[in-house]
Amino acid sequence: MEHCNCYMFTLSLLLLLLLTPPSLSDDLGFDFPAKKLIRDLNLFPSEDVNIVPRHSNSHANKIVEKPLRFPNLVPSDSGISLDDLAHRAGYYLIPHSHAAKMFYFFFESRNSKKDPVVIWLTGGPGCSSELAVFYENGPFKIANNMSLVWNEYGWDKVSNLLYVDQPTGTGFSYSTDKRDIRHDEEGVSNDLYDFLQAFFAEHPEYVKNDFFITGESYAGHYIPAFAARVHRGNKAKEGIHINLKGFAIGNGLTDPGIQYKAYTDYALDMGIIQKADYERINKVMVPACEMAIKLCGTDGKIACTASYFVCNTIFNSIMSHAGDINYYDIRKKCEGSLCYDFSNLEKYLNQKSVRDALGVGDIDFVSCSSTVYQAMLVDWMRNLEVGIPALLEDGINMLVYAGEFDLICNWLGNSKWVHAMEWSGQQEFVVSSEVPFTVDDSEAGLLKKYGPLSFLKVHDAGHMVPMDQPKASLEMLKRWTQGTLSESAADAEKLVAEL
Repeated sequence: MEHCNCYMFTLSLLLLLLLTPPSLSDDLGFDFPAKKLIRDLNLFPSEDVNIVPRHSNSHANKIVEKPLRFPNLVPSDSGISLDDLAHRAGYYLIPHSHAAKMFYFFFESRNSKKDPVVIWLTGGPGCSSELAVFYENGPFKIANNMSLVWNEYGWDKVSNLLYVDQPTGTGFSYSTDKRDIRHDEEGVSNDLYDFLQAFFAEHPEYVKNDFFITGESYAGHYIPAFAARVHRGNKAKEGIHINLKGFAIGNGLTDPGIQYKAYTDYALDMGIIQKADYERINKVMVPACEMAIKLCGTDGKIACTASYFVCNTIFNSIMSHAGDINYYDIRKKCEGSLCYDFSNLEKYLNQKSVRDALGVGDIDFVSCSSTVYQAMLVDWMRNLEVGIPALLEDGINMLVYAGEFDLICNWLGNSKWVHAMEWSGQQEFVVSSEVPFTVDDSEAGLLKKYGPLSFLKVHDAGHMVPMDQPKASLEMLKRWTQGTLSESAADAEKLVAEL
């Protein structure tokens, strides 16, 4: 009874915090997680969210885009020219909204227009796609002198790449109506599906290409919901058939009920906490989290938001013992309050010449939005694994990959939910052997695969695999989209040549 009272007190306290006005919570010293996340990435957007009172750039058409030519691009040593490629940036008027406009990039493949179309979704929730464009897998990197250099391992070397600033209010996406802020995966996935319909209508030359959904972190929620929405639209013949072949989740949050319980296992295995800490957290905090998640599954929005705070006591307790480690990559120190330095992103995108090239007018760039983050808290603890088995049964491929040194969305928690997922091939997947994933004759990871399901633990990488292991991540994408993930690079190239 005493434990029950303790849990009820905790839940009551958390609900009080949720209902506390922001100004008062600041006075009381509460540090909202979204603001800490943004500071840890060394991002300081001038605006918290892109809800503008009015804007003259009202588009009657669904898609308004322009050819994209970034200024200060250093010529490629390989001789590639922008004149040979279709690079575009644009806005999409979201139909099921009050006034929302979604910003996107499109980068044609450096290899062939017939390569797959791959869309990338950045997580947060509320962080912009530009983080991936310029620091992970996009065509370019930002140099310290604010010039751009070609990314040798950009995913556009093997695919036609789409990046979207979503949900509304993130990056350069904006609305004039705050009711357009999304709170759940239904709203997010419908917006993305509508965008794809408009994009392929505008660019029918890519309609027959294979299509893959990718992303990382909180996109572990976005991606399964988006894939299910595309597949449902195809089955119902709602519009243009989208040739969905697969979806890939990198260091994602997909099944919180399993992944939060794995925090202590991972932390103990990696020497972040001691056995006594492990037992204490598992005795008190993990059961409270399990109870809160069950309430989220039955009692709706308030319970789901409260469960976020209850369950994050597990992570916060581990971090209180971890010292100054970077929870995105435990090999590294988090210097001061800044774990990474992405500050050049905002410097670059706030240049007038760049803004003119993008066609964003006077819209502010919001690198990460704490307003969008908070709006999605009701969605955070929901289990998005539940819709995946149906996709696997219909032959849609899924790759879950995870850098081995990430704590916050660690490989162990991801492995546990993938193994626990019930589908027709579950037992065969569970008993299948791990095989080395080799790049340049070196082991870059460990791969487990059966049928449409693959799990890859990536060596020497943290939360952002394309940033930490760019060559391995490019090879991963190439082989996975070609159906040769379990082959060596030489074998894969031979097979593709034969086909």
